[in-house]
Amino acid sequence: MDIVMPQLGETVAEGTLTVWHKSVGDSVQADELLFEIGTDKVEMEVPAQASGVLTEIRVEAGETVDVGTVLAVIDDGSQPAKASAAKKTSKPAAKSETAPAKRAAAPARDKSMKLSPVVRKLLAENNLQPGQVSGTGRDGRITRGDVLAFLKGAPAARPAPAAAPEDGRTLIPFNRRRKLTAEHMVRSKATSAHVLQAVEVDFSGVEAARRRAGAAWKAKQGFSLSYLPFIAKAACDAIAEFPRINASIEGENLVLFDEVNLAIAVDLDFEGLVAPVVRDAGSMAVVDLARAINEIADAARREALGPDDFAGATYTISNNGSFGTLITAPIINQPQVAILSTDGITKKPVVVEVDGGDAIAVRPVGVLAQSFDHRAIDGAYSAAYLRRLKDIIETREWAAAVP
Repeated sequence: MDIVMPQLGETVAEGTLTVWHKSVGDSVQADELLFEIGTDKVEMEVPAQASGVLTEIRVEAGETVDVGTVLAVIDDGSQPAKASAAKKTSKPAAKSETAPAKRAAAPARDKSMKLSPVVRKLLAENNLQPGQVSGTGRDGRITRGDVLAFLKGAPAARPAPAAAPEDGRTLIPFNRRRKLTAEHMVRSKATSAHVLQAVEVDFSGVEAARRRAGAAWKAKQGFSLSYLPFIAKAACDAIAEFPRINASIEGENLVLFDEVNLAIAVDLDFEGLVAPVVRDAGSMAVVDLARAINEIADAARREALGPDDFAGATYTISNNGSFGTLITAPIINQPQVAILSTDGITKKPVVVEVDGGDAIAVRPVGVLAQSFDHRAIDGAYSAAYLRRLKDIIETREWAAAVP
């Protein structure tokens, strides 16, 4: 039986095989984890489609191939002649005197990716939480055997951590997501002429709306109402007046998009960064944006998104505000032409006009910083957009937007 590269998503034509969990000559059970494929955004664990013996591996870990490419062959007993031929041309490595006894160990995976579908199902069926079981797999991965051992009352022993280098340094190899993110960031800096502009914004109106929603919003929706959906709504409305912000570069052309497909940067517990997309965000109200952003962020952290959930973004917002940062110069998400960073919002003394005179007031103030591609737009255009964004946030009656 031929094992082929599956379709990762409607818009994805190829995939990278990242890890083999079996070697040539190994017995395989149907639905047992066989290999993993993925991109810098998502990883997918692929189970065996049939039981048998893995007689041939045609695509090694690390290779990128088109959807439909034959990756391996499993002798499931359905085609004896073909299986026999495969065995003659590809002998099990374990029986060879010159070949290594085992395939080289796969690189460590993200901690956020350590539960296979089989393990998740087994945990759920027995009402267990991952934290109750000690993982003995790669990078602390919980295996099926670990769960079964726990259920028998004999938790598997966790392997001892690797010794630190003698010179006092600790080496942490880049995982796959970090490697590809690094490549994309360096390529973006080499491709786009990055320029940073920033404005200071008074969020008093937004804060009033958030207070108005209060605990009732969280009780009903299940999450707190942050500043982010208000900023996202204001950005979409400002883009309607400055459409060149919502664009990409193709050759020597600037391509403008009718819809704002808004990518929201999501941190995966310090194990990586992804940017899933809220489609047609410009047509959404604040409450709809709040729900959509919360849903995609939650799904991203649960590794429940597919490649199509990251495709087609036209503008990106990076949100560092929860960490209290002052200003961030974000790197453009290619092939877009701009990206907005939202930083910490804190109470500050500001000058306000009262009865024709100046006075000092305490207001919630934060910085919005935009990196833009100077090939596509000039500083005046970006600055005008930021000024409009600031005006919308500061002057709109936001309380009316929150039920």
